[in-house]
Amino acid sequence: MKILEYDKIVVGSSLRAVLFAFNNELPLFFSEIRRPFRFDYLAPDVRLEALRLSSLEPRTLVTFGDDVVHGLEKRMLWERLLFLLSLKGDVPLSTLCSSLRCSSKSLVCSNEYAKIAEVDYNECYYFGDANCTGVRQKETLANPTYICYDWIAFHRGGKHEIDLIETEDDFVNQIWFYPSDRIDGTTKVKDACVVSRINAETLSNFDYSETMARFKAIAEMESRGMKGKFNGYSPNGRPKHYKFKTSHLYREKQQEHSEAWMEEDGIRTPTAKEEDLLQALPTAALAYDRFLRKL
Repeated sequence: MKILEYDKIVVGSSLRAVLFAFNNELPLFFSEIRRPFRFDYLAPDVRLEALRLSSLEPRTLVTFGDDVVHGLEKRMLWERLLFLLSLKGDVPLSTLCSSLRCSSKSLVCSNEYAKIAEVDYNECYYFGDANCTGVRQKETLANPTYICYDWIAFHRGGKHEIDLIETEDDFVNQIWFYPSDRIDGTTKVKDACVVSRINAETLSNFDYSETMARFKAIAEMESRGMKGKFNGYSPNGRPKHYKFKTSHLYREKQQEHSEAWMEEDGIRTPTAKEEDLLQALPTAALAYDRFLRKL
């Protein structure tokens, strides 16, 4: 088992945690990978030339309202920052850890078999980790909310120009359309990811199940005039269309984190906003120039 000593460390793997560790040149530890959602984007005016990500142009999403312009995928920024932190040696355990325990200014890191490291610190900046114990929450939610991602394959009716549908309901709140990953190469066929917010009490209710998410997504599409492939004309001369043919691929879910933890025994809970951390990136990137100039 390794014994590591640092003055300050960061625990967590969210984009905010990675930004904080990068900007302050601090070692990062985590047991849960909180990669940003595939369709979370930065604002189009966020400039990332300092990280050699300037070649990506803003993209416009086609919706049934005003078109939405967005910048870089947050996931790409998250991966670039983790890559640079790793090159600098500031992700010492990488993804080897499956559980963490904070106790008396010490972080015990374990895999599924044994302890692999003990990290002594003076201050720990804690951003949340589902597999970390020893950090007390200010309050425990009796009925937490989960974000559910239902991935849906379109076997018929997947060719259209729409990128995003938004509703006012928590269940099927967003429908993201993207070129199908099931088909090799460039394709005009789109699959979908349905995003819902469901509380724990109703998560097992059939009305909020994967099947109902798929049915409601199709209903939302049809209510906006979207149709399947053209299928000729009826005897009265009206155009006919095939019904959408879909299947549910899988569901992902994660609890929404309130990030309300007690500050005690060296534990600190930074309040820096993501926007402020993004603004500090150009200056922080100077410390990584020896890596960035090779990209």
